[in-house]
Amino acid sequence: MTYLDAASAEPLHPATKQALVAALEDGWADPSRLYGAGRRARLALDTARQQVAEDIGARPDELAFTGSGTLACHLAVLGTLAGRRRVGAHVVVSAVEHSSVLHAATEYAGEVTTVPVDRFGRVDPAEFTAALRQDTALACLQSANHEVGTVQPVAEVAPRCAELGVPLFVDAAQSVGWAAAPDGWSLLAASAHKWGGPPGVGVLAIRRRVRWRSPLPEDEREGGRSPGFENIPAIVAAAAALRMRLDGIGAEAVRLSVLVDRIRATVPALVPDVEVVGDPAHRLPHLVTFSCLYVDGEALVTELDRLGFAVNSGSSCTSSTLRPSHVLEAMGVLSHGNVRVSLPVGTSDADVDSFLSVVPEVVRRLRAVAGAEGL
Repeated sequence: MTYLDAASAEPLHPATKQALVAALEDGWADPSRLYGAGRRARLALDTARQQVAEDIGARPDELAFTGSGTLACHLAVLGTLAGRRRVGAHVVVSAVEHSSVLHAATEYAGEVTTVPVDRFGRVDPAEFTAALRQDTALACLQSANHEVGTVQPVAEVAPRCAELGVPLFVDAAQSVGWAAAPDGWSLLAASAHKWGGPPGVGVLAIRRRVRWRSPLPEDEREGGRSPGFENIPAIVAAAAALRMRLDGIGAEAVRLSVLVDRIRATVPALVPDVEVVGDPAHRLPHLVTFSCLYVDGEALVTELDRLGFAVNSGSSCTSSTLRPSHVLEAMGVLSHGNVRVSLPVGTSDADVDSFLSVVPEVVRRLRAVAGAEGL
């Protein structure tokens, strides 16, 4: 199988597996205990926290580990609403935020202002900041989109948020591990399995100046920010994976970006009635999405899987429903026959060439079955 769904989960590097196994020796005990095994577990946890904090531009005491990136997003939104309830309950979001952010804001904010995006999936910084009000408790703008790869103008929005005293939450799950975390965030979330760490490790960073209160019952773990016993072996492996990833990602990102450019150019050249979506320049280096008219996206994924290619279709956060992707809807682009290709580290030229060699015939065959061939 040629795995091309790194935006969902990056395969574990062998060194990450080794770090996980090694951490099981010293990371099984309760880190809050004073006996030797507990102290060793605490040291492993503190070291991992220090490493991840350095890699995302935070202080160790600003960072908490959660059970997932989704939980980190929920805690960021709900905790800020709880901590700033005297200011107001208004939240500003982009129309293409991850569903975890949109659901949390919709369910618990008093009022939500959704800022539209252009056809590339990018918000206008002026329009986003114009939505901020005196009663705005939180502004949410992802670092890069999880479906089309478009990078958002966080650096342009952040100064105005700071000027108005509005915390800016950045969901950086897709970009951490591919690029430096953007400047200006007040809260940041990330997920280890996106950068090649083990699943089940999320990261929540909250600047010390932010008024935040846990929306969950009081718990002593993770500074009261994320309850429950920490999965120390997985956290240690996640920290090792991120450090190793960032040490060599620069050249690899450039190489994968060239391969993505090849996909962006070749698919519409070989397959009629195809739309490549997302910003062609301001984008993640490894991700490309295209939509094929007259073809069902699920059928495309199934047929490509039969031929040995693992890709995703539609929204990565609503793929179990029949509703079209809210991201593609917000962009106003074709949402039928959607395929998201995201290249993991190490993807070869031959992998991409093989993928491109089968896509035209797969689309032609599915269109013929649907009676749409030649339209």
